[in-house]
Amino acid sequence: MPRTAPQFLFDFGSPNAYLSHLAIPAIEQRIGVKFEYVPILLGGIFKSTNNKSPAETLAGIKNKREFHQVETERFIKRFKVQPYVMNPFFPVNTLNLMRTAIAAQLEGVFEKYVEAAFHHMWREPKKMDDPEIAAKALTSSGLDAQKLFARAQEPEVKGKLIKNTEEAVARGAFGSPTFFVGNEMFFGKEQLREVEEMVLRSRPSFADDGM
Repeated sequence: MPRTAPQFLFDFGSPNAYLSHLAIPAIEQRIGVKFEYVPILLGGIFKSTNNKSPAETLAGIKNKREFHQVETERFIKRFKVQPYVMNPFFPVNTLNLMRTAIAAQLEGVFEKYVEAAFHHMWREPKKMDDPEIAAKALTSSGLDAQKLFARAQEPEVKGKLIKNTEEAVARGAFGSPTFFVGNEMFFGKEQLREVEEMVLRSRPSFADDGM
């Protein structure tokens, strides 16, 4: 049996999804399996589950925000990734960016687009819900931004993002980053260790192969 490919449900508006994205390549090398990236709309998930962003849930609670920062620093050290640069325009409306992710899949430039969108959100942060700024940023990363933005307005593309988001909620998701290994759900960047372990446990043994 082949090992189950882990799924990564993401929205560019989540800095923790960005950190997960940075950590994933090394995990893929260790487990020998590529993650499947699934674009979802975090705002849609929040609306469906009555959830709120960490900026709201951490506000006014003594010690919680401080622990969240410690947890992030541990993650950065463990996975040897660069910290994100806080986007000064946060929260950024990611509806068009996530629709364009679906368009990029259809146009065969998904991986390049994901790298560029995350970069311009959390490495060299910009106001990516401004169409002109986003187009300029994506074009500078070698993408045909106008073509992608035009396709992002097609009903098929909009419908696919809605479907991804609704299916995520139906499977138990309530935020981003969310990971699935088969039917097992994991939430939050810290759970990448559990994701890696579960995929490795699914590796067939020699006994399974009759050897």
